[in-house]
Amino acid sequence: MRKSDAIWKELKHHLPFTLVLSLLAGVLVAVFYLIGSVPSRELFEVLHPAHVLVSAVATSAIYWKYKKSVVGGRWSVVGGEATKAILVGVSGAVLIGSLSDVLFPFLAGQLFSLETIFHLPLVEEPGLILGVALFGAVVGMYWDLFRVSHSLHVFLSVFASLFYLLAFSVEMSAVAVLLISGLVFLVVYIPCCISDIVFPLFFINEPCEGCGHWH
Repeated sequence: MRKSDAIWKELKHHLPFTLVLSLLAGVLVAVFYLIGSVPSRELFEVLHPAHVLVSAVATSAIYWKYKKSVVGGRWSVVGGEATKAILVGVSGAVLIGSLSDVLFPFLAGQLFSLETIFHLPLVEEPGLILGVALFGAVVGMYWDLFRVSHSLHVFLSVFASLFYLLAFSVEMSAVAVLLISGLVFLVVYIPCCISDIVFPLFFINEPCEGCGHWH
């Protein structure tokens, strides 16, 4: 199987789960909105680092698993596969996590005239964001947690994106939250799958020795 075919297969496989979760998140947040106030900013400040953490786990896990199967997982302080796995995990989690949780919701807010304020935790709290990404990338190499971390990654990213819009935009109605949850699906599905699946596989040049397929 070619790399492009494997990537397309993975994207189709994860589409239903992400769509259902995005709509479910929109319904839950809308219900909370109806019954009382939601501490959107506080929740975002917790969910975003958690999202970066599990994203780093998933990204480094899939890179390490298949790179190790090809080259034997050579360890060295500088330039070895362990170092590369950590760099891939950290960079993928931080950059793409910032896109899905901050930049894309910000652009969506501007598109719908929500007067959304730009707030990037990577700039305001770089130690926290880079620290959790580094920890997650190391964890991803030691435990095969890709399936668990990817599902949790999508879950956290959906809520982080919604709460970003709620925290840094003008007040919205419950109906507006439901409508925006459909847009959040695209905001989350594309970056999360790129981060966890496409991004690490771009650094692999050969299929897995065990089955001959890309995953």
